[in-house]
Amino acid sequence: MPHSAEQRISAIEALIHVDVGRNISALCNAARGGLYAAARAIATAPSPRLGVITGFYVPRGTPPAAETDGPVGAALLLHGLAKIGIPARLATDAPCAPACAAALDGAGIGHTPLDVAQLNTPLTTLITRWQRDGITHALSIERCGKAADGRPRNLVGLDIGAHTAPLDDLYLAGPWTTLAIGDGGNEIGMGSLPRALIANDIANGESIACATAATHLIVAGVSNWGAWALLAALAVLRADWRHALLATLDPALDRAILETTVHQGPAVDGISRAQTLTVDNLPLETHHTKLAAIRAAAEG
Repeated sequence: MPHSAEQRISAIEALIHVDVGRNISALCNAARGGLYAAARAIATAPSPRLGVITGFYVPRGTPPAAETDGPVGAALLLHGLAKIGIPARLATDAPCAPACAAALDGAGIGHTPLDVAQLNTPLTTLITRWQRDGITHALSIERCGKAADGRPRNLVGLDIGAHTAPLDDLYLAGPWTTLAIGDGGNEIGMGSLPRALIANDIANGESIACATAATHLIVAGVSNWGAWALLAALAVLRADWRHALLATLDPALDRAILETTVHQGPAVDGISRAQTLTVDNLPLETHHTKLAAIRAAAEG
């Protein structure tokens, strides 16, 4: 059993470095250590204040809506941050706002500030708001980012710019440390990896690879897993946060968030594009087995 904090967090990271069908093994290898670095950046900050960005729109969904991966994990993470007294706010765009608002409600933190970027509108006001609020860390979770040509594309290569505000511009506006969680190569933060790596290993990788880099990148088989792993890593690093964060890694809470997000958002599965209680076409039981393993690794 590993004993140092870094070894324990490495064991947690290994649990999320699992490919679920996107051929991301090389991406995981290239990003190894990102979980520890991201968690340490928050845990050692004197007064951390997080701005979280999420929401990945599925225009061909039934109905068209944000996908379940991202908002659900972000809401659980924000629930944990609230429990340990870290101020935070959530940013998305208008198409994904209903799902994000529902996720916050499902987590019992509907009071969390939700910043909504309108399409085809400058982000100046939102950027100024984050800067004035003293955001110290910007964390993107499963947010489609700009490819090399400036266009956001989903995994099948579809340009979804008509439904996606360029929140990369907020993410990069600083002054804050940038953290990111992604699972496919086209999300904000994946620009930290060599474009050739994504092009060679991911379907449509040449055209979809995100060019926006992060200071610290977490790659996960499912992005929600990355949010859970970050909570677990923070619990390992900070004894004063441990109890509250481990309690947040609760399958009942995750289920409540998912149900509210899907039914009230609405939200859809990003793979099946159906309005179901699944994430990346995996049943809830699979996710909760992973959640239990992540919590056990943090407790050990």
